Amino acid sequence: MVVVAEVVRNSVVESRHHGSVIALDPHGDVVLSLGDPHAPMLPRSALKPLQAAGMVRAGLDVDDDLLALVCASHSGEAGHVAGVRRLLATAGLDEAALDNTPDLPLDPQARDDAIRAGHGPARITQNCSGKHAGMLASCVANGWPTDGYLAPEHALQRALREAVEDLTGEPVAATVVDGCGAPQFAVSLTGLARAFARLAVASPETAEGRCAHAMRDHPHLVGGSGRDVTALLAGVPGLVAKEGAEGVYVAATSDGAAVAVKIEDGAGRARLPVLVAALRQLGVAAPTLDDLAVVPVLGHGERVGEVRAVGMA
Repeated sequence: MVVVAEVVRNSVVESRHHGSVIALDPHGDVVLSLGDPHAPMLPRSALKPLQAAGMVRAGLDVDDDLLALVCASHSGEAGHVAGVRRLLATAGLDEAALDNTPDLPLDPQARDDAIRAGHGPARITQNCSGKHAGMLASCVANGWPTDGYLAPEHALQRALREAVEDLTGEPVAATVVDGCGAPQFAVSLTGLARAFARLAVASPETAEGRCAHAMRDHPHLVGGSGRDVTALLAGVPGLVAKEGAEGVYVAATSDGAAVAVKIEDGAGRARLPVLVAALRQLGVAAPTLDDLAVVPVLGHGERVGEVRAVGMA
């Protein structure tokens, strides 16, 4: 691995993050390669749009705002929770059918409101509830059992694995249990970038094109208030982007250029500056990227430094 980001405090480099980066031009040719972008890795929630495309291929047919929630790691705000309930209702289900890991909302205000109201962690407010609702609705659409829908051998999960392998252009290297309980498929960073490029250029009539369109049209549902993924989707025309736990980020432009990032130590603070720097290597420019190019480092409540990308000038 190579150093891809550093943490600077009052002009002193305090920490460094190693990682891997891949940037592909619209023809799929490599523009930038750092670290080992061909090794298997876990995309975590960056896999959701590919899983969502697999659900649409399997017959999931819902409004675009609900499809955006299937692709989302939402913040658990009121609109997110209401949308997930609507999504479940399209299949004649309610939140009792969900089998994801209960959690409080990611959004600080929504979390505080839930605690003040006496609510604890719940499946409906956990950030993956849209994906799980989509999985359940896909099962209903196909007549598959909803019980055990998270098992890797379930017909749904076999269909999603096939979609991931098709979109990435490579076999799944391993199947593990994600934080929400769903199967998570290991692929290379290059395969992940290739898959997002396919989403970004796909016809709106295709499953992957529908997912890309839903994310672009409903950026707040993909993330939430104050979330950088929402800012990217809203601020960079045509971009399709998704973050994942343990330092993963991937994005593709409307012409099929793509970037994928994995921070080796899993630090979320480093993934965004590295993603922005790699997008700039592809010639992507937008005021939003200027706003997101570094992450502030605070000292006594004041900005005294930044987390910034390195090695991509």
